[in-house]
Amino acid sequence: MNGTGAKDTLPAAEKLSRKFYDKELDKLQFEMVRLQYWVKETGQRLVLIFEGRDAAGKGGTIKSLVEPLNPRGVRLIALGKPSDVERTQWYFQRYVNYLPAAGEIVIFDRSWYNRAGVEHVMGFCTDEEYRDFLKSCPAFERLLVSSGIKLIKFWLSVSDDEQERRFQDRAGNPAKLWKLSPMDLVSRERWVDYSKAKDRMMKYTDITEAPWAQIEANDKRRAHLNCIHYLLSLFPEYTSIVPKPAKLNKRPPEDEGYIRPPHDAHYIVPDRYADYRRDE
Repeated sequence: MNGTGAKDTLPAAEKLSRKFYDKELDKLQFEMVRLQYWVKETGQRLVLIFEGRDAAGKGGTIKSLVEPLNPRGVRLIALGKPSDVERTQWYFQRYVNYLPAAGEIVIFDRSWYNRAGVEHVMGFCTDEEYRDFLKSCPAFERLLVSSGIKLIKFWLSVSDDEQERRFQDRAGNPAKLWKLSPMDLVSRERWVDYSKAKDRMMKYTDITEAPWAQIEANDKRRAHLNCIHYLLSLFPEYTSIVPKPAKLNKRPPEDEGYIRPPHDAHYIVPDRYADYRRDE
């Protein structure tokens, strides 16, 4: 174990197999669809926060969770740096604008906890602003919960060895290089500073009304499954909602007076895989 709480990089033999992962993910994603029906039917308001070290796998975990959901009822919020106007506002104001209405799920890929992490470590906020955040954040979150919002906070924990392996993989792969931002490169050199910031953040904001749920993410597949399973376990009531099958009426007969244009009247994208046959 290391100071982050995550185990060192897992040997390949200890990682979940793709076959088991895909099968279990299908089951859990089906349950996520049922959960979304329950959220809409009962007018729930869910806020999910995903935080963690760079390269901890937040994006992939979020993708596995939202992939089967109706996009009309779930919103993913990944804000960039604040504008000049937003810097003059109450710190939480830009996030309040994205809170859910009844029947919605809102997911923050990074959130107001930027102030407790990157802004503090990199000096993007003053010490006074940082201290004020640690003091006011619990009160802000209690206010959200008392208003009826279900607030679930995830911290994805990854070891320094595994983070370094992922950084090296991204640096050497042109298809993944976009994932390695200049800020990531700096954070790589400030592991201890980020560890201290995370520990202090947890001390102040791990409140009863909205506790942190830490997920070991050295094995991304395990992290995805554990995250969804835990989320579902928080709302056992969702199982009471069973979507009814849609009833499809018989299609009306075609209009005999309608003549379709030739199939090749417009450009058709060539089938580059015409000779490909799937192995049985």
